[in-house]
Amino acid sequence: MKKVMVLSLVALAGLAFTAIIKGPPGEEPQVIPASPQRSGDPASGYQYLTTGDYIKSGIPYSYFLLGFGQTTTNYLHREGPNAVISHEYTAVRAPNGEMVVAPNCLQCHAQVFDNQLYIGLGNTMIDFTDRQKLNPKAAAMVQAVLKRNPGKYEAAAPFLTAMKTIGGELYTEVRGVNSADRLAAVLVAHRDPQTLRWSDTPVIDTKGMVIPTDVPPWWLLRKKHAMFYNGFGRGDFGRFLMASNLLTVSDSSEARSVDNRINDVLAYIYTLKPPPYPNTIDQSLAKRGGILFVQNCSKCHGHYGDASDYPNLLIPESIIGTDSILYSSNYQDPQFVEWFNNSWFSKGDHPARLEPYSGYIAPPLDGIWITAPYLHNGSVPTLEALLNSRLRPTYWSRDFDHPQYDYSQVGWKYVTEKGPRGTAVYNTKLPGYGNTGHTFGDRLSEQDRRAIIEYLKTL
Repeated sequence: MKKVMVLSLVALAGLAFTAIIKGPPGEEPQVIPASPQRSGDPASGYQYLTTGDYIKSGIPYSYFLLGFGQTTTNYLHREGPNAVISHEYTAVRAPNGEMVVAPNCLQCHAQVFDNQLYIGLGNTMIDFTDRQKLNPKAAAMVQAVLKRNPGKYEAAAPFLTAMKTIGGELYTEVRGVNSADRLAAVLVAHRDPQTLRWSDTPVIDTKGMVIPTDVPPWWLLRKKHAMFYNGFGRGDFGRFLMASNLLTVSDSSEARSVDNRINDVLAYIYTLKPPPYPNTIDQSLAKRGGILFVQNCSKCHGHYGDASDYPNLLIPESIIGTDSILYSSNYQDPQFVEWFNNSWFSKGDHPARLEPYSGYIAPPLDGIWITAPYLHNGSVPTLEALLNSRLRPTYWSRDFDHPQYDYSQVGWKYVTEKGPRGTAVYNTKLPGYGNTGHTFGDRLSEQDRRAIIEYLKTL
């Protein structure tokens, strides 16, 4: 009898939560259908990810060492020329045989946390506010110097040409957020949709703002039926993973060579698991939090443990209420959507496509403890503030030089600021940087929120 009563209470709580996530007529959560994905070899994928030439142009090796120096920590245990350069770059042979250093996927999809590199963890230390590093004039100056050496100039030209064109288009207002969406739009604007050849003159309108995003962890991808925060990316995930190739790709034949290897990278990504929470967990509190999570959160974010499932739900803006600039930009830039959906990426036996939606995916929460800051734009510094919107600071800063993690509130230790202060302070009043929405935790008691946070540490 007691067991039946408990189950009944859980069921009632589930019904109550269903009412909470129910939106206006025609604006209810939508299930994303699954898409078939290619299989591959994870070991080969790791090697290609960390040493492969999916970007075939960059800074000549000797010039790179002069400008950036040698790394003191070989996190990837790479050998040869790669042993002395940062994990964010790869030494490869350009088509003419010259060795160059090119950026790789780990620029955005890996982060050092407590002196350990975690591949797949979004890089929240990245700095797209650096006007010197991204300055198009710097690329032009390097290009001018290299003209004295025809071989090195030829090897570096595609990379430097792209950086001269796009560098000034990628600046964010604060450090720690990513401008990947703007990067994709600007690169597409200078590529023929069928041949993928570079065009100095834009083929589509390049107007638009830099929309900040927090990089989601790669280990969530194996659960998801669509890529990106708004479920924008449908079909073959490999085609989206290789989009960075647009930085220097010569034509569609080179793209095909990358496409033939990218399935191995996806296979490797599917093997990634989140790191376990490193500190002590109050198991009794976590158990209670697990019950509360099922009652209050699982309808959108799924179940975990032995009976795990993930619903792959798109939540309309009218329900989630978070900053709308990211999803709405897809409708404001129909030329980008049309370019992609009629391009080389949408052809063949494993095509990809873009499907705009007025809202965001409720993501899986595996390893959520290490993925601060939160929301799609990284506007909330801790889990405690995510579950209690009254605690969210309007202006806040964190120490990027000596980052400190708060294992109690779960997130980065931060300072509440009185107002904006350049790129050092996260300003939630800026368009695209808002910290509103996802207020479902506000109705919980302080004790219930603490229990749920303790449970989230176990995921």
